[in-house]
Amino acid sequence: MPILASPAEEAEAAAQALARDQENQGYMFRAEARAGDLKKDVGKAVRMQLFKGNEYCIGVAVPRQSGVHVTGAVLGLDGQPVGEIQPVLDGWGFLLFFKPKKTGVYVVTIREAESGKQADTACAIITGYR
Repeated sequence: MPILASPAEEAEAAAQALARDQENQGYMFRAEARAGDLKKDVGKAVRMQLFKGNEYCIGVAVPRQSGVHVTGAVLGLDGQPVGEIQPVLDGWGFLLFFKPKKTGVYVVTIREAESGKQADTACAIITGYR
């Protein structure tokens, strides 16, 4: 009988897959992803220390089969969205690209998009830089 992965493990595997696609572009990713819950009506905000001079690629994913679609942004030091988002065609994840002009604590926001199923699910974030 096959061992089934937990939703958190599925989300982490999806985030790792996003990261692998960007490694060819010179990004180095942390070995582990941060996994946690994503509530359908609340979303998530994760604080990250980002350093001037680095280009960041942040991969965010939920389990591919969940039917949930996600979107998000990096919020700058002034609380406004910065950087570029590249969504996955099927909606289960996205990549955020950002090169900070100042070192500081930035916030990555994640929320469920209206285009997908609305349900509590697992979510994973992986960070890379070059």
